[in-house]
Amino acid sequence: MSTSDERPGTGRRGLAAGTVKAALSALRQLVSGLGTAILALMVLLLLAVCTFTAPLGVGLLLAPGALRALHALAGLERTRLARWGPEVVAPEPPPTRLRAALTDPTTRRELQWLVRHASVGLLLGLLGFWLPLLAVRDTTFPLYWRFFPTDATATSIGIGTSSSWADALAVTLLGVGWIAIILGLAAAMARVQAAPGRLLLSAGPDTDLSLRIAELTATRAAALDAHATELRRIERALHDGSQNRIVSVSVLLGAARRMVARDPAGAEELLERAQSAAEQALADLRTVSRSILPPVLADRGLAGALTGLAAECAVPCRVDVDAPRRCAASVEATAYFVVAESLTNITKHSGARQATVTARLAGERLLLTITDDGHGGAVAPSVVTDPGGTGTGSGLAGINRRVAAHDGTLRLTSPPGGPTTVEVDLPCGS
Repeated sequence: MSTSDERPGTGRRGLAAGTVKAALSALRQLVSGLGTAILALMVLLLLAVCTFTAPLGVGLLLAPGALRALHALAGLERTRLARWGPEVVAPEPPPTRLRAALTDPTTRRELQWLVRHASVGLLLGLLGFWLPLLAVRDTTFPLYWRFFPTDATATSIGIGTSSSWADALAVTLLGVGWIAIILGLAAAMARVQAAPGRLLLSAGPDTDLSLRIAELTATRAAALDAHATELRRIERALHDGSQNRIVSVSVLLGAARRMVARDPAGAEELLERAQSAAEQALADLRTVSRSILPPVLADRGLAGALTGLAAECAVPCRVDVDAPRRCAASVEATAYFVVAESLTNITKHSGARQATVTARLAGERLLLTITDDGHGGAVAPSVVTDPGGTGTGSGLAGINRRVAAHDGTLRLTSPPGGPTTVEVDLPCGS
């Protein structure tokens, strides 16, 4: 009998939970877009001032700064979109000289995006911010309507009065309507808000992608290097640990077989030593296999695996995981390695009193954040400039290579005196 037959309604409950989570994710995306839309409106006003004051000469002086602000905001929007879906590949850096910018196709595309995002994107971001507030206000209205004056406006849209329980329940139905709008339209609103950025801010077909090709070449080399390093580590662990213990077991068993007739007591002692060595070899093999792909990931998922790492950490560590669905096994293994290595670095080098691990699944990206309140001062090596991982801190170099192998990004903030924050962004596919 199928699982759905044994547990009626499980599929419907799963669909409802998925709809709610998708709507909440879309609201977060809309609100994040509201921030860049407000900045887009400010940059648009700055460009308008430059245009109108250009005949006086003032606009010509302000134009390079306004163009730099436009390019920086476009880069910020590309980063935001990458957190909620596929990466938006940036073209070559556009010029900031006024004459070159007027004929630059990338600048023109960014200007088109700016106008759309400052208008439609701003409106959708405001809706993403206000709709949940309206839904909460109207849905909970029966809890506080008695405190309103009898002639006060009851609903969030300015219609109706709070004079009876019937009016209060009517307002509640309006709140349910807001919730239905959120569940039904939030995802589409988020896609509409993001569409201009994905269309206009990505590299066009005529764009020179040499920088991106160089970056992918470096990450591919880092992936191969990480793979070779991992194979060498496994070979050393098997050769220096398990193989030596198995050889010891073989020698002890041979000696015990020769002694069993003439010295049974001595043979029994050798057999005990052989059993102990065999058990230790088995433990070593388990350790090696778990380091390749921790079985806890398959058994308990990413949340359970990270909770187990935090429980074993010598520094008190809090874990917060929001990953409603599973990622690819290689991505989860990389996330596990990143957290394990980071907690090891915190324990050995940071002098921290507490740490926090956060994992979020945002669209097609897995976002990891590891923070501690230690003394800081850590430096992350670059995959491009340090492909062999010889940068400061072998742990951070290993993390960087693993993340780069997935075409992810590592950001480290560790000022002297702390705190230290490691942010890892991994593409996890659909």
